[in-house]
Amino acid sequence: MFALKIADGVATLTLSRSPVNAISEEWLRLFDRELDGLAVRDDWKVLLLRSDQKVFCAGADLKEVHEYMQMADGPNRMYAYVANIQRLYSRIERIDRVTLAEIGGAAMGGGLELALSCDLRVAATEAKIGLPEARLGLIPAAGGTQRLTRLCGPSTASRLILGAEVLDGATARQFGVVQWAFPRAELAERALEIARRIAELPVAALVGCKACMAAVREGGRGGYSDELEVTRQLLTNKETQQRVAAFLAGQAGDGRVKKGAG
Repeated sequence: MFALKIADGVATLTLSRSPVNAISEEWLRLFDRELDGLAVRDDWKVLLLRSDQKVFCAGADLKEVHEYMQMADGPNRMYAYVANIQRLYSRIERIDRVTLAEIGGAAMGGGLELALSCDLRVAATEAKIGLPEARLGLIPAAGGTQRLTRLCGPSTASRLILGAEVLDGATARQFGVVQWAFPRAELAERALEIARRIAELPVAALVGCKACMAAVREGGRGGYSDELEVTRQLLTNKETQQRVAAFLAGQAGDGRVKKGAG
């Protein structure tokens, strides 16, 4: 169901459950196992999630959902199933390294919610993206109402969720649901370029940035003190010291910069 490759600081985790990467209980368990393996490695800075199927992820496994609904304790089984999806997506959101979702095909319902749990999203302009659960009398309960509202604001989230609207990748970029959109033929190359560019940055700085940004999600607590503490820690980091010294040395050697600085 998954394939992992690590190179150049990028851990590429490919979703590979035919035909649409439907989210089953087994899929959740195996995804967790992949994250367990990554958690004990230090040879990656960026996690790139992508699919080798025609879609990125179509959301819930409808066969399992139907089975749960036929059970006497169906609502409780569905509750536990969705709670497991929420838990996995929260785990992805809390990863201290950078996470990037490459959306090459449809990302609907739980599939989009998976992408929303990542820091960054890049989509094919032709991809179909949306949270259409209201059409079925349901809600996007794997974090969709929360993350999309936080990401795009209540006005845009209301339009997309309450209207069960499906966007193409280019429009999703305009709405701020994804940060980049490229033609499908270019997507894999562009996504890897983005991931590699980020992976060239110091891991301590990336981890620190994510920690401070996470404070925004904690209502009533500002992250200004976090910024100060992380800065103090980074100033004792050898890679930070080397990069700052090299930058300053470059400025000192550039007469134009030095003159302008005065």
